[in-house]
Amino acid sequence: MIRLVCALVFAQLVASAQQKKIYIALDDHTDYVWTADEETYRQAFLEMIDYYLDLADKTKNEPPEWQSRFHVGGNFWVKVYEQNKSPKEFERLMAAIRSGHLSMPLNALDQTYGATPTEAVLRGMYYAGSLERKHNIRIPLATAMENQTLPYGLGSLFAGAGAKYSWRGICGCLTKINKTGKRPHEIYWWKGADGSKLLMKWHTLINGESGSRTIGGYAEARVPDREIEFVMKDQRFVSRYPYPEVGIFGKGWDDLKTMTDEFVVAARKNSNSERKVIVSNMVDFFEEFESKHGAKLPEFNASFGNEWDLYSASVTEVASRVRRGVEKLRGAEALVAYVSQKFPEFMTSRHESATRAWVDLGLFWEHNWTADARDITREYRNQWGRRVASDFETYVNSLQADAVHTLGGMIASEPSAQRRFYVFNPLGWQRSDAADVALDSIGPVHVVDLSTGEEVPSQIVQVPGEQDLRLSTFLRIAARDLPPVGYKVYEVRNGAGQKFADAATVADGSTAVKNGAMRGKTIENAAYKLLVEDRGAISSWVDKERGNRELSGKLENGRSTMNDLGLDPGQLEVENAGPVSVTLRARGDSPLMHESRITLYRDGRRVDIRNDITENFGGTHHWAFSFNVASPDIWHEEIGAVIRAKLQQDGGHYSAEMSRLDYLSLNHFAAMSAPDGSGVTLSNWDLAFMKLGDSQMLGAQSFLDTKTASIQVLAGGQIDAPRAGVAKQGGDKHFLQRFALSSHAKFRAADSMRFSLEHQNPPITGWVRNGKAFPAKTDSLLSVNNPNLLLWSLKVAEDGPAKGLVTRFWNLSGQAEDYQVKLKSPIRSAWKATHTERDLSALPVVAGSVAVNAAAQQIQTLRIEPRP
Repeated sequence: MIRLVCALVFAQLVASAQQKKIYIALDDHTDYVWTADEETYRQAFLEMIDYYLDLADKTKNEPPEWQSRFHVGGNFWVKVYEQNKSPKEFERLMAAIRSGHLSMPLNALDQTYGATPTEAVLRGMYYAGSLERKHNIRIPLATAMENQTLPYGLGSLFAGAGAKYSWRGICGCLTKINKTGKRPHEIYWWKGADGSKLLMKWHTLINGESGSRTIGGYAEARVPDREIEFVMKDQRFVSRYPYPEVGIFGKGWDDLKTMTDEFVVAARKNSNSERKVIVSNMVDFFEEFESKHGAKLPEFNASFGNEWDLYSASVTEVASRVRRGVEKLRGAEALVAYVSQKFPEFMTSRHESATRAWVDLGLFWEHNWTADARDITREYRNQWGRRVASDFETYVNSLQADAVHTLGGMIASEPSAQRRFYVFNPLGWQRSDAADVALDSIGPVHVVDLSTGEEVPSQIVQVPGEQDLRLSTFLRIAARDLPPVGYKVYEVRNGAGQKFADAATVADGSTAVKNGAMRGKTIENAAYKLLVEDRGAISSWVDKERGNRELSGKLENGRSTMNDLGLDPGQLEVENAGPVSVTLRARGDSPLMHESRITLYRDGRRVDIRNDITENFGGTHHWAFSFNVASPDIWHEEIGAVIRAKLQQDGGHYSAEMSRLDYLSLNHFAAMSAPDGSGVTLSNWDLAFMKLGDSQMLGAQSFLDTKTASIQVLAGGQIDAPRAGVAKQGGDKHFLQRFALSSHAKFRAADSMRFSLEHQNPPITGWVRNGKAFPAKTDSLLSVNNPNLLLWSLKVAEDGPAKGLVTRFWNLSGQAEDYQVKLKSPIRSAWKATHTERDLSALPVVAGSVAVNAAAQQIQTLRIEPRP
């Protein structure tokens, strides 16, 4: 009898253990400005949220697993709701999120993250972070849907923003990738280079003809009854996924609106002794799965390259404008942080415009730059993107302009003094660089550094702006030893000062090529000797400080060249020659009309390159850089990580399977090194993608060329034309595309990033106007004692100056690093925080400074309150 009872109990336990828990999650996937226009979509957000709030109320007396739950497609939905509803109605939504009846991701909408600057990814989640702080909610989910590819570093950014979970479903459309290929894992820990982890659900798209409306697509639960049976019985799925807890997510597909109680009905109807079907908010599935299986899950990460990410290159100048704004934001916010020491109200009137700017960053790289909608024209998408870009630009430009003017009125100066200007360094380390201050008169002057009393090299230059080639006049100086996040003051005195030699010498040169002889000029400073061809290509780059090593490589036609757009000759002349810098200006008309400016600086190891394409185009064009580097090893900033451009089986970070690697993401830099560590760094200011050598898609398989020492930076193009992207660059006729080059004896990611940040963040200048708040000669706000930790951003806290400053540091070493942060005023308190500025844990403050440890490759956010 006892044996019989034990047998029955065992059988019941086995049956219970084998019962599946199937979580079905309802959403409406957002194809913003693809399925419908802006106003129609915003109205749909309001209607759907109201519908599911009401349905949650109607089902509140049902068992928890059969109560209505709904997942909104991004924090932008909630922002629209807040803008259009009363505080009472908005609090109802927040209460539903706290109770789990509605859920949301951190991200604004689904983006093509491979095209997005690192900081822009974070700012796009800022509105969600403000909701967490203000309304006592937690948002543990972040997503990137539909596009077939995924960046390596994105998981670390999501995790740093507070996410714990993510899921992906692909479209399997408009793709060159094998959409039904078996994924490395169906569910796994998405582990970042910094050691962070997110629980990722990314199923194989088993049925490639489903239109993504099945497991592995972005509308897995399009037909919930069918998919419940599929995960129970389909052996292709069951053999790959051995867990009893199953998540089936996504209903809306390409619909404008999804309003249904179908999931409540389906959960009740399909629950039986074999399975318990639960109406899910997605988070509940992950929480249970993690508690039961998290300790045994595999860890995995790889970059899968870019696919739909590439389509913003069809409006490359518009995308470049947003990228420039993100970069300019670094300096503008550092200025504001400095000014706010004595003028804490500076940001008070700007809070709403800042919030709108972060929303803009969450919207611009929205995943539908395919621009192939049935009802939304390519021109509508084009104009929408331009509006978003202009709105963000306006915020950043006005922020910096106001901060520049304000600081100029706060630095002490004697009323009788001659004209003075400050040079502000927004970066977190001491540096020397050229600095330009706008000048409204031209005459003999010389400039004195008030902190040293010494005259500095100076010259008058005429420089084109970012929007066009119209010239403006500046006074350019060699600014030495600028303090971190601080300034020096210089005085302009009438009359010619001492005579400084020109920064570089220029001589005529020539080079023979297959299609005839082309004239060029050599330009040479203490570090480098360049041969610049008439069209702006650099055919020789000799490093004089490293044994006269030739750094320019060879193309198949025998030409040695960098910064090469095409082969035809052009015109070359000297421009702005003086003791600070010397520039060669080239003009060519093939394959596109363009101007190129190559600049060398006094005592500098940076080659600056400014290219302006001055005609509209419809094809695909590249700036080619070929280097004399044997067995090249390339590391580059992707998104939130510096990664190695090799396949994983060769020691790199790229997946050989299920990837598209003809174009890789290129944020601040790419560095190419030989086996002995020597090589070059290419800084990229304006563009987003690069092709390594002859990398291409061969059928559905990626070929990543890691043998050829060549980088082709994508100047623009309608990749996968004619179906995807905007034709003929949306009508643009001017494209600003800037680079810089430097050589190194040994590659270090921190050095390459420091070099590129200096190139892309020139010192900021302004005229001094008899202030009293700040020192008359020099000052600095912040210092950090470890060169591997680079200051990534410094800003006033989103919740106002009473909450202090928010800093981000990036540890670019391959190991954990200790570092110490000091401010001008002693630090009163400090916290580790999420990237969206939610406090995590207090940090000890000792003697007015804070000591921190950062994991290898970690971007770390701190909130710091200085003493008043």
